[in-house]
Amino acid sequence: MTKPLDGIRIIDFTHVQAGPACTQLLAWFGADVIKVERPGSGDVTRNQLRDIPDADALYFTMLNSNKKSLTLDTKKPEGKEVLEKLIRESDVLVENFGPGALDRMGFSWERLNELNPKMIVASVKGFSDGHHYDDLKVYENVAQCAGGAASTTGFWDGPPTISAAALGDSNTGMHLAIGILTALLGRDKTGKGQKVAVSMQDSVLNLCRVKLRDQQRLERVGYLEEYPQYPHGEFSDVVPRGGNAGGGGQPGWVLKCKGWETDPNAYIYFTIQGHAWEPICKALGKPEWIDDPAYKTAEARQPHIFEIFKTIEGWLADKTKFEAVDILRKFDIPCAPVLTMKELANDPSLRASGTIVEVQHKKRGSYLTVGSPIKFSDLKPEVTASPLLGEHTEEVLASLGYSKQDIFNLREVKAV
Repeated sequence: MTKPLDGIRIIDFTHVQAGPACTQLLAWFGADVIKVERPGSGDVTRNQLRDIPDADALYFTMLNSNKKSLTLDTKKPEGKEVLEKLIRESDVLVENFGPGALDRMGFSWERLNELNPKMIVASVKGFSDGHHYDDLKVYENVAQCAGGAASTTGFWDGPPTISAAALGDSNTGMHLAIGILTALLGRDKTGKGQKVAVSMQDSVLNLCRVKLRDQQRLERVGYLEEYPQYPHGEFSDVVPRGGNAGGGGQPGWVLKCKGWETDPNAYIYFTIQGHAWEPICKALGKPEWIDDPAYKTAEARQPHIFEIFKTIEGWLADKTKFEAVDILRKFDIPCAPVLTMKELANDPSLRASGTIVEVQHKKRGSYLTVGSPIKFSDLKPEVTASPLLGEHTEEVLASLGYSKQDIFNLREVKAV
């Protein structure tokens, strides 16, 4: 079966998470992704947080499936020659080096464009070009702080909080993948390549747009009625941390279920939407609340929203999180159990949909990883194991026209 990106060759000069997340997604959809790695060491995540000695760490395997690994020393003339040939025959080069690294390697945008005018050069940046912090080294948590996520996450009486979700890394990779696909479509019309760049700060801010919305509302009216601080608390001139309040304007909170005393995840998230108020009252056995002026409207409920949540917790006290959700979903009430990684890993629905997949690796054996979060009617991406370091070096070199003797010579000078 042909795949949408069959015939697209991508040079993957990325490492750690943001770039590899991008190129892995494109590999799932059929692109021939060649991960260029330093001989003898490769991507640093191959040995970070190892759980099996001498085997690639899960950190690496879960971000580099479906790729090929080419070891290449681009500091050697022979290695540079290989890279030049690869550039001439590829469609996209993706990199997340520090500022100026490609230029110092001798592969500036001008040089890349000279070698291959159709080449798309895609870059992960910490900050956009020209930003006053554009020389600052950026990791996941740095991006969350710089992009506004940390200042608006957590509880109002505590410090800014980092999310466990990779808002800076994998999120940036997803944005870059969209940019690459857009540039490929553009090339079909113009015949020309171009530069594509996504900054981690910009990507985090893009996911925090509702908080930028709230900043403007706060400046206009002085308060935010859907935050727990309203109506009894005080607001400063910046968007506050709202605990577990919903960002969409509907009051919501994480509520205890049966077993919470010993299980730190025996909770559900419960949202009170205006149209769901009557079903909520019926589910809780509180029909008198439906037309009570003190509860009937969102404005009326807000002053004692935590009293309402306390009542709901009383209803939840003898129900597990799964039992509670099974009851509430029959009333079309927005809610969800707080699921652990263990529960997600063993979820039969996620296994059946390909969201969680089991992969066989040459050295690790079997391991779990994520599959494509994007589902298609005519494509089911197959997830294959990440490559061993240099596993496809000979294959890639042969595809570039190198003979067995040439490959032997390159190995002798340790260029590959």
